[in-house]
Amino acid sequence: MELNIAQLPGDGIGPEVVAQAVKVIDAVAEKFGHRVNWTSGLTGAAAIDAVGDPYPEATHEICMAADAVLFGAIGHPRYDNDPKAPVRPEQGLLKMRKKLGLFANVRPTFTFPSLIDNSPLKRERIEGTDLIILRELTGGIYFGERGRKDDGNTAFDTCTYTREEVQRLAKLGFEMAMARRKKLCCVDKANVLESSRLWRETVQDMEKDFPEVEVSYEFVDAVAMRLVQWPSAYDVLITENLFGDILTDEASVISGSMGLMPSASIGVHTSLFEPIHGSYPQAAGKDIANPLATVLSAAMLLEDVFGLSDEAALIRAIVNKSLAEGVVTEDLSGKNKAYKTSEVGDWLAAQVKVAEAAETPAS
Repeated sequence: MELNIAQLPGDGIGPEVVAQAVKVIDAVAEKFGHRVNWTSGLTGAAAIDAVGDPYPEATHEICMAADAVLFGAIGHPRYDNDPKAPVRPEQGLLKMRKKLGLFANVRPTFTFPSLIDNSPLKRERIEGTDLIILRELTGGIYFGERGRKDDGNTAFDTCTYTREEVQRLAKLGFEMAMARRKKLCCVDKANVLESSRLWRETVQDMEKDFPEVEVSYEFVDAVAMRLVQWPSAYDVLITENLFGDILTDEASVISGSMGLMPSASIGVHTSLFEPIHGSYPQAAGKDIANPLATVLSAAMLLEDVFGLSDEAALIRAIVNKSLAEGVVTEDLSGKNKAYKTSEVGDWLAAQVKVAEAAETPAS
């Protein structure tokens, strides 16, 4: 199979972790007889520095021409510390989501047997956790009308949703639940917010189309509490943009490291796959960042876009092997040897190449 993949390394540690995922995908492609065509594009602060635009048209054309996008991270301290900056890296992320139609962010949360005691939560609370948070990405308060008035002393941000936007995300949530444990939770704040009442009303109207799915409705503050009490109670959760942004970061610590969780953004045009962590500028260029979330995002890419489930399963097996054998970066090494980012990538790629038939899932 020919795989046309755009890579957008972005800022901070983005280029380093993406480079390791590229190594792994190339190794898998060689093993299974695929051909990968890589095309690189600029985004974020790197794109601002080069052309003054955090998501330039040239990058958009690269993404539109690709089958999938492998993305690193966006963000730089010089913009974080300057609230008046006229152009910001994050504007590129929002622009990319809009132009590619990336309406749904898919964030799985699960535990690794060899790392379960790394979690800040007790083992008995998190064992068996396997959930997906589906976050709406192109509506809500991040895209609503905003501004200042009263000589700049009053600020406002507007949260707006259409029924069609809710239906599109909820349909994907119902379909995912059908393929899993048939449990769906709609997360909202319907006791206070009119936009949340639209969410709840719309999902209730859709229940009849998916009679096998058990649907629950919970307020976002209750879910925030239950996620750290009994995360294994959840299967698929759907929610709006702001709530999803917060809840997915909270859920990411369940595994024991934010550097382990992959994600996908499902697009109308081209879907994008990325680690959930940020650009971590303090570690940029030091070859110490954990690349495993990006590598696992690459596995999602191969499976979700190209249907290469055997190839994805092999990547996940090799990642689990690296964790079990301690081939990890300093964030996971404890008192043991810490491997460099590039060393972990090299090890993973080498393991793919030498995997025996028993380790490679049957075609």
